Amino acid sequence: MLGKRPDPLDIMVGAKIRIFRTDRRMSQSDLARKIGVAFQQVQKYENGTNRVGASRLSRIAAALGISIGELFETSEHKPADSRSPFRLLVDRDSLRVLKAFSRTTDPRLRRAIAQLVESIADQQPKVRVLSARPAAAKRSERRGGTSGTIA
Repeated sequence: MLGKRPDPLDIMVGAKIRIFRTDRRMSQSDLARKIGVAFQQVQKYENGTNRVGASRLSRIAAALGISIGELFETSEHKPADSRSPFRLLVDRDSLRVLKAFSRTTDPRLRRAIAQLVESIADQQPKVRVLSARPAAAKRSERRGGTSGTIA
């Protein structure tokens, strides 16, 4: 007898739970405490291994601050919400970074990349850097200008 495979809908709902949870910087343990289960159960929900019952789905949605429907909606049927993590898929550069990241298979390298991007994004610039096209910057340097320097 073949093992029972997770239903694609359960996998999709689990993936959305993970996306919304990580977008809110919530650990599996935090979510588990809020909904009254062990973190291992949250792992099983997120992997699609275990189905999420209706009442638990309601608690998960409440803990994540979303409607139950958001766990089922596809991005094509939903207007771009500025709070939704799915908005990132619309931005060309975000998608480029995500595609490049997905080609990386080493878990340590993936964590390092995520930490690097997060640290860059979290830095508050203290000075404004003026950017110039490379050719314009070279012309300016030849003339003794300061284009492309810190202002």
